[in-house]
Amino acid sequence: MGSLFRSEEMALCQLFLQSEAAYACVSELGELGLVQFRDLNPDVNAFQRKFVNEVRRCDEMERKLRYLEKEIKKDGIPMLDTGESPEAPQPREMIDLEATFEKLENELREVNQNAEALKRNFLELTELKHILRKTQVFFDEEGGLNHTTESMTRALITDEVRATGASMGPVQLGFMEKSNEREDYLPCFVAGVISREKLPAFERMLWRACRGNVFLRQAMIESPLEDPTNGDQVYKSVFIIFFQGDQLKTRVKKICEGFRATLYPCPEAPADRREMAMGVMTRIEDLNTVLGQTQDHRHRVLVAAAKNLKNWFVKVRKIKAIYHTLNLFNLDVTQKCLIAECWVPLLDIETIQLALRRGTERSGSSVPPILNRMQTFENPPTYNRTNKFTKAFQALIDAYGVASYREMNPAPYTIITFPFLFAVMFGDIGHGAIMALFGLWMIRKEKGLAAQKTDNEIWNIFFGGRYIIFLMGVFSMYTGLIYNDIFSKSLNIFGSHWHVSYNKSTVWNNKMLQLSPATSDYEGTPYPFGMDPIWQVATSNKIVFQNAYKMKISIIFGVLHMIFGVVMSWHNHTYFRNRLSLIYEFIPQLVFLLLLFFYMVLLMFIKWNRYAATNKMPYTESCAPSILITFIDMVLFNTPKTPAQGCEVYMFWGQHFIQVVFVLIALGCIPVMLLGKPIKIMQARKLANVQPITGADAEVGGMSNGGGGGGHGGAGHHDEEEMSEIFIHQGIHTIEYVLGSVSHTASYLRLWALSLAHAQLAEVLWTMVLSIGLNKEGWYGGVFVTVVFAFWAILTVGILVLMEGLSAFLHTLRLHWVEFQSKFYLGQGYAFQPFSFDSIIENGGSASGDAE
Repeated sequence: MGSLFRSEEMALCQLFLQSEAAYACVSELGELGLVQFRDLNPDVNAFQRKFVNEVRRCDEMERKLRYLEKEIKKDGIPMLDTGESPEAPQPREMIDLEATFEKLENELREVNQNAEALKRNFLELTELKHILRKTQVFFDEEGGLNHTTESMTRALITDEVRATGASMGPVQLGFMEKSNEREDYLPCFVAGVISREKLPAFERMLWRACRGNVFLRQAMIESPLEDPTNGDQVYKSVFIIFFQGDQLKTRVKKICEGFRATLYPCPEAPADRREMAMGVMTRIEDLNTVLGQTQDHRHRVLVAAAKNLKNWFVKVRKIKAIYHTLNLFNLDVTQKCLIAECWVPLLDIETIQLALRRGTERSGSSVPPILNRMQTFENPPTYNRTNKFTKAFQALIDAYGVASYREMNPAPYTIITFPFLFAVMFGDIGHGAIMALFGLWMIRKEKGLAAQKTDNEIWNIFFGGRYIIFLMGVFSMYTGLIYNDIFSKSLNIFGSHWHVSYNKSTVWNNKMLQLSPATSDYEGTPYPFGMDPIWQVATSNKIVFQNAYKMKISIIFGVLHMIFGVVMSWHNHTYFRNRLSLIYEFIPQLVFLLLLFFYMVLLMFIKWNRYAATNKMPYTESCAPSILITFIDMVLFNTPKTPAQGCEVYMFWGQHFIQVVFVLIALGCIPVMLLGKPIKIMQARKLANVQPITGADAEVGGMSNGGGGGGHGGAGHHDEEEMSEIFIHQGIHTIEYVLGSVSHTASYLRLWALSLAHAQLAEVLWTMVLSIGLNKEGWYGGVFVTVVFAFWAILTVGILVLMEGLSAFLHTLRLHWVEFQSKFYLGQGYAFQPFSFDSIIENGGSASGDAE
C-alpha cells in the first residue's frame, strides 16, 4: 500500500564521510531534506564537541546580522527578498563573511555613536535656546528687569533685615559685598529644563526642602524634544529658581540633580543673553547640517546592507545548521573519517547516494562516501509524504498523535469525511458559498500570500487550512442543496410536488391548515433532489419534520463511520500479522457493532420503505413504530406495548426472534473481547515455558484498542508485561469499546443538533433583521434596506459563518479523533524530522541541533 495510506518504510543507515568532504556532503543532504541524523555523542558536553568553535562563530555572525536588521527596521528600509535560497557557502567563505559583517557593524556603531553625540549636543542647545527665550519673558514680565528683581528681593529678605532698616542700595543679581557686621546675601537664581511629568513633584520637594524660601517660575516647551538615547519624544518645561544664600544654592542644585533636571548658565544682563542666544542659533544651524549628512551616510550604509541581508541570514543559518549536524557525528580512530547514523526513507536511498556523490565532487575528495543499511529493533520514525493539499489534513491527524510506524494513516479518508461531516452541521448554500469563495481566493493567491510572511497566528492558521476551508464550503453547498436552504430560504428549482387545494382567503385566514400526503395534495413522487420547497412555508411542523429527518441521518452516518473505523483496524492487524487481535478483537468488535447499531440503521430504512400515508393498514403512517423504543425493548428484552387497533407489533415476520439472537450474540462477543487474547497469551507463555516472554511471538501481539500495533509486529510494548497487567488492560479496552459504542453513537447526534441550530439562527437573522428592511416601501425604504442589509451581512459573516463554522469545525474534529480514530488508530509514534534547510529557514533559523 502506498505511503498515502501508510507511512514510508524507513531504514537505519550508517554513513562514512571523509573529513574534507563531510561539510559539502551534509550541505547537499540539507538541500535534499530526506535524512534524520542521530546523535552519536549524547554524553559529550555541548562545549566539548569538535565543531563548537565554528558554531560560536556562526552565532556571532547571526548577532551582527540581527543588529543590522534592527537598525534597518528602525529606519523603515525595505529588505530585498527574492525568495531564492542561496547555497551554503564553503567553509573558507566564512572568513570573508565575518570580515564583511565586522566592517558593517563597526561602521554602523561609529555612525550611531557620532549621531547620538550630535543629537545630545543638539538637545542641549535646543534646551538652552528655550531657556534664554523663556527667562527673558520672566524678567520682562513686570515691565523691566530692575523692578522684577527688586520685587523678588523684597519677597526673599527676612523680617530681621527689614527691622534694622539697613540701607540696601541698588538691587542686583548675584551676591552682595560682605559688610563688616553681618553676611547678607541678595537673591541668586538657577535656570534649567525638567521633564514635564516630574514638575509637580519637583515643586513640592523644593518647597518642603527649602521651607518656602525659594521663588520658582516655569513655562512649558510646546514642541516635544527627541531623546538622543532611544529616540523617544519627550515633553519638557523650562524653570528658573530664585533663592538667597549659599546653603540654599547647594540644596537647590542637589534637588535638581535628584530629579534629573538639566541646569544651564543664564547671563544676568539682557545684552549678554541676546548675544548668547544668537550664538546658540548659529551652532544649532551648523549641527543640523552635520546631522543631516550623518543620517544620509547611515542611510546609505543600511540600504546597501538591506539588499543582501536576507541572503546573508540564509547563508549563516545554513553554515550553522551544517556544523550542528557535524557535531552529531563520531570521529574514527584515524581522525580522518566521520561516522554518522541516520534514518532515511527506503525509496529515497538512491537519491541520497546521488547527493552524497555531488558533495564529494564539490569538495574535490577522491574517497567516495559509504552508506550502509543497518539492522535494528528500534521503532523507526513515521514519515508521511504530503503536498500542499494533503498537508493540512495530515496536520489534523498529527495533532491527535503521530501514527505508529506503518500504521494505517487516517488522513486520506479524512479528506472526504471531515468536510462532509462538517457540511452536515453547516448545510447552507449561501454560507457554504462564502466559505468556499474565501478558501478559493486563498488558493488562487497562495504564492503571493505565502511570500508575505506574517506573524499573525490567526491568519497563518486560516492560510494553512485553505484547502480544508474550500472543501468545507463546497460540501456545505452540497448539503445546503439537500436541505434546500440558502440563507434560511428555499429554492424552487423543479417545482413543488405538493399542491394547495384551498382558496387564497382560506389559506390566509387559517393558520392550522394541513396538506395530507394521502390525498391529491401530494403527487406521490418525491422532490427530485433534496427537500421539497413547500416545507419553507410549513411553519407549524417544519421543525418536527426536519428533526426526525436530521436525527436519523446523523445516526446513519455515525454508525457507518464507526464501522469503517473498525474495518480499518483489520488492515492494521493483517499488515502486522497480529492474528490474536484479528480473531479476538476485530471480529467480536465488528459483530457487536453490526448486530446492534447497524441493525438499528436497517430498521430506519425498513420503516421508511414499508410505512406511508398512502398504504393500507397495518402499514399506514399511524402504525409506524418508534425506532428508539424498538431498540430499547430489544436490548432490555422487553415485550413491546400493544399497538393501536389494526396495527402490528413488529415491522416484519420473525423480528422478535432475530432481535433476541442478535442481542445474545452481541453479549457473547463481550467475554471474547475481554478474555480471548489474555488467555491465548497465557497459553503461549506456558508453551514457551518463559515468564515473561521476550519478543518470542509476533502473534501474541500488542494490546490495542481495536488494532493498530505500533512498531514491528505490533507486539513489542506488551511482550514483557505481567499477566495481571494484560488482563487489566484488556478489561479497560473492552469496557471502553462496549460503552463507547453506545456513547459514540449518541455523540453523532451533534450532527443533528448543530444543523438544526444553524438553520434556526439563519431564520432568526432573516426574520428579525433583513425582513424588516424588505417590508419598507418608498424611497426611504431603499436607504433603510441598505443599512439593514449591511447589518445583516455583518451578523451573517460574524456569527453564522465564523462562530458557527468554528463550532462545527471543532465538533467535526472531535468526531474524527474520538469516535472514528479510537477504533483503529494508536498514534504512539514519533515524527520523522529530517535535516532540511527549508524547514530551518522557515522556522526563523531555529536549527534543530542538540549541541545548543
